[in-house]
Amino acid sequence: MKTEQTVKINSARAWLLASRPKTLTGAAVPVMIALALAWRDLSETSGAFQIVPAILCMLFAFVMQIDANLINDYFDFKKGTDDELRLGPKRACAQGWVTLAAMRRAILLTTVLACLIGLPLVIYGGWPMVGIGLLCVVFCFLYTTHLSYLGLGDLLVLVFFGIVPVCATYYIQTGRMTLDVLTASLACGLVVDTLLVVNNYRDRDNDRRTGKVTLVVRIGKKSTEWLFLGLGAVACLLGIIHLSHGSMWAFILPFLYLLLHAATYRRMVGIGSGTRLNGILGENARNIFIYGILVTIGLLL
Repeated sequence: MKTEQTVKINSARAWLLASRPKTLTGAAVPVMIALALAWRDLSETSGAFQIVPAILCMLFAFVMQIDANLINDYFDFKKGTDDELRLGPKRACAQGWVTLAAMRRAILLTTVLACLIGLPLVIYGGWPMVGIGLLCVVFCFLYTTHLSYLGLGDLLVLVFFGIVPVCATYYIQTGRMTLDVLTASLACGLVVDTLLVVNNYRDRDNDRRTGKVTLVVRIGKKSTEWLFLGLGAVACLLGIIHLSHGSMWAFILPFLYLLLHAATYRRMVGIGSGTRLNGILGENARNIFIYGILVTIGLLL
């Protein structure tokens, strides 16, 4: 692309591309859902919803996502995964848009910034928030450097884009945990994992060549296609837990997302391989954000 060829080294545009802003939907959705759950439950008990920790949770999620993207960009280039045969969007280090020294400094900066944003959450959630924050930082590095090469990426998405952000954000607001919150966190993790599944589905041949044994490489093309469809379906079915609170719309509305998810599945299977799957990746990111909006609206109605 012409725009990629004209990116100046370490320019603002280079850093924007490196941060991958489209992926921020995956960071926003778990916090959105958790805050909606907290709002609903606090309104039932006349509790007070707290704005400051809500903002801090969202900012922490955004900065950690950018941090993860920079770490992924740097270490995948160092490992040789991001080479000239890569089918996905071009990466900053591999294209020379950002120097390795500058990327190391940026990773340090975003890691420290995330910690500084998350530290005040101790006031609202207690010292366990420190442990949760440290786990987020540690596994942010372990994902790209080791665990994604062992087929454990999907498990980490379920934990750190589902269980951890939803449950921790809800706990900070309410000081408690419930079964429907845990179930909602699992559903959220499954939906966000579809983004990783599409990404690894596109890169399966290159990953196999470079020794990156993702879940997609392990189970193959056809099983991955069914996995992608199943993740969205199971997530919607898990929404039945909201009926215990009388949140009928929180169960019904996400099935609109499932229609979009099924349409994306059909297009993904139709394409099968190649760079055209990059369009499916963007479409799926949109679907995830719509899922988050639909669940949030359903909980607030």
